[in-house]
Amino acid sequence: MASLQDQLLKAGLIDTKKAKQANKEKRKETNVARRSNEEVIDEVKQSAEQARLEKVERDRELNRQRDLELQQKAIAAQIKQLIENHRQPKGAGNGDVEYNFTDGKLIKKMRVSPLVLEQIARGLLGVVKLGDGYEVVPRIVADKIAQRDAKFVVVANTKTDNKVDEDDPYKDYVIPDDLMW
Repeated sequence: MASLQDQLLKAGLIDTKKAKQANKEKRKETNVARRSNEEVIDEVKQSAEQARLEKVERDRELNRQRDLELQQKAIAAQIKQLIENHRQPKGAGNGDVEYNFTDGKLIKKMRVSPLVLEQIARGLLGVVKLGDGYEVVPRIVADKIAQRDAKFVVVANTKTDNKVDEDDPYKDYVIPDDLMW
């Protein structure tokens, strides 16, 4: 197979004078490059290296996102397991009262026994979200869930001291710690 230059000469697209001139310039460039200490920059190699570095960076970012998604799934599985293992019974059925609470901007209702209502109000129990429903768990478990992801904990009252200030003019009036809506 003849070189491209020979094929162009045979086809008549270039003449021998132009071919000799092109060869002479090419030899001259290689001699100058060989004699000088400067490195010849090859744009093709440079663009290929840049494309490779961009691909490595893109792959690294995709791996980071995938690892973050896997970590979030693992945390969600841990939270679900904590809730399912530590859920408390809400009530027996008859004599239950409605407990109203807010989930974001929505007001939700849950039927609970008066004992569970009192424990939620005192901060011994917390209300957490499990799927579309809500469950009652001990406060310690609610704190563990909040450490992993706080959006799952809906109600976690803090324990309050019922100390009465001697100078308080309203000390004789009892203030309810939870209101029935």
